[in-house]
Amino acid sequence: MSYLVLARKYRPQSFEQVVGQEHITRTLQNSISGSRVAHALLFAGPRGVGKTSVARIMAKAMNCLQGPTPCPCNVCQSCKEITQGFSLDVIEIDGASNRGINEIRELRENIKYMPSRSRFKVYIIDEVHMLTNEAFNALLKTLEEPPAHVLFFFATTEPHKIPITILSRCQRHNFKRIPLSDIVQTLRRVSEDLSFSISDESLRLIAREASGGLRDSLSLLDQVMAYSGDDAGTEEVLDSLGVIDRRVLFDLSKAIFGGNSVGALDLIEKIYNQGYDLKRLYSEMLEHFRDLVVLKMNHGSHLVANASENEIALMKQHTETLSPEAVNQVFTTWFDAETSIRFSTQPRPALEILCIKLAQFRRVTSIDQILQRIDEIVKRLGGVTRTSEPNGPPAGEATHTAEVPTKAVAAKATSPHGATLGETWEQLLCAFNERCKSLIPSLEKASLKKVGKDFLEITVEGNSFFAARLRDQKSIETMEEICRQFFDRKMEIRIEEKKQDSPKTKRTVESESVKHLKKEALNHPVVTDALEVFQGRVVDVKILQS
Repeated sequence: MSYLVLARKYRPQSFEQVVGQEHITRTLQNSISGSRVAHALLFAGPRGVGKTSVARIMAKAMNCLQGPTPCPCNVCQSCKEITQGFSLDVIEIDGASNRGINEIRELRENIKYMPSRSRFKVYIIDEVHMLTNEAFNALLKTLEEPPAHVLFFFATTEPHKIPITILSRCQRHNFKRIPLSDIVQTLRRVSEDLSFSISDESLRLIAREASGGLRDSLSLLDQVMAYSGDDAGTEEVLDSLGVIDRRVLFDLSKAIFGGNSVGALDLIEKIYNQGYDLKRLYSEMLEHFRDLVVLKMNHGSHLVANASENEIALMKQHTETLSPEAVNQVFTTWFDAETSIRFSTQPRPALEILCIKLAQFRRVTSIDQILQRIDEIVKRLGGVTRTSEPNGPPAGEATHTAEVPTKAVAAKATSPHGATLGETWEQLLCAFNERCKSLIPSLEKASLKKVGKDFLEITVEGNSFFAARLRDQKSIETMEEICRQFFDRKMEIRIEEKKQDSPKTKRTVESESVKHLKKEALNHPVVTDALEVFQGRVVDVKILQS
C-alpha cells in the first residue's frame, strides 16, 4: 500500500477537527440544526486552510443516515463513501480542468436525476473562479433555482474573480489564515501521535514557513520527518526546509544598527554561499524590521505574532539604546528598496549596497532628547527661557540655522486712545473698511507717520497710483469725515509719497547691518553651545525684520 501523506491522513473529518475556523463551523452547524442550509455555499480564503475539507464535512452532515446532523457519524455507508472519495452522489469537480461551457451543460443535465442512495446530490467545485464567463452564465439559472435534492459547494482562493451575479446567488463564508499558535499545537499533537521527537522551536519554524496554512505545515513536517528519522533538531529543520536561521536576521540587524558594514557584507556572503535566496532574505528582514518598529513604539508584543518570547526579548535588547525615529528610518529605507531588489537580476549587489547605506546612517536623535539637551544648555546660560517653533527642523539633522531679529523700537505717539502709531493705524483701517472699502487696497500700502492736533500725515509707499488714489478730493473728504468721528474733532488728511531708495544704496546699507547681525548671531553663546552638543555647523543665518 502506498504511503499516505500527513496532509491527507490528518485531514479533518468533522467540524470539531477543523482548526482556526470556528466562526464558519459554528455558522454551518447552527444552519444544519435549524434547517436553514443554503442551496449554494461559497468558501473563500487562502490555500490550505480547510475550504474543501469543510465542503466534504458538509456533504457528510447533509447525507449522514442520522442526519442532516451537525455531527456526522463517519461510520455509516454514506459517510465512509464521502470520506474515501467514491460516493456517487458527491461529485467533486476541478474548476481549472472543467472550466468550459460544455462541462456546465453536462452538469445541468445530470442534476435533473435524483441521488442514487443519498439524501442530497452534492456538487463540490474547487477553484471555481477558473470557470469561463460563458460557463458562469450557463450556471446562473441552475444555481439560483436548483432542484430540491441538489446542493452546490464552491471553493476558491480568488473570490474577486467570480462574477457578482454568481456571488449574489451564494452564501459566502470567508476563511482566515490559521494562527501560528494553533498550527504549532496541531503539529505537536501529530508528532506525539507518530512518536516523533521535535522541539517547539522547530515546530514554530515549520509553522512560520506555512504562512497560515495547515496543509502546508503538515507537508513540511512530513518532509522534516523523512530527513531526520525519529527526532529532529533545529539544525535538521533548517537544512531540510532550506530556510534561513532566525539568528542571521538578528546578527544582520545588529550590524546595520551598529554601523558595521563589513560585518553585514560578511553575513550576506555567508548566506549567498550556502545557497539561500537573497530575495527571501530581504522579505524576512523586512518583516524583522517591522517587528522592531512595533516593539519600539511600545505597541505591545501581541502585534508580533510570529516571534517567540525569547525573540521578542532579544529584539527589545537590540533596540534598547536606539530611538524610535532611528529604527523607523531603517525600516522605511529598507522598504523603499523593495523594487530594486525583488526585480533585480543581481540581488546580491543591490542588497549589499542597501546594507552599506543603512550602516552609514548617523544615529537619529529623538525630539524629546533634543529638547532635553536644549533645556540643559538654557540652564547653563542662566535660566534663559526656550520657545518652541511649531514647524521645527527634522530630527537628526546635523545642520542648524540661526535666526536673529533686528532691533526695532516701536515709536510712541500721543493719541486720544493712548496707542502707538501702529495700533492707531490698525484701528483706523478697521473704520475705513466699514465706510469705504474701495480705498482699502490703497490704504494697505500706506502707514501713519504722524498724528497732530488737527491733522494726520499718511505716507504711501510703492506705486504712485495708490498715492494719487488717496489724494482724490472725494477720497480726502471721506477719510476726513471718518477721522472726525474717530478723533472727535476735525482732522486734516495729508498724503505723502515715500520715494524708494535706489537698489544699490539699499543693498549697501542692508549689507552692513546684516553682516554685523550675522556676526553677533554666530558668536552668541546659545549658538556655540548648540553646535558643540549636536556636532553641527551653521549653513545660513536668517535675519527676521520686525
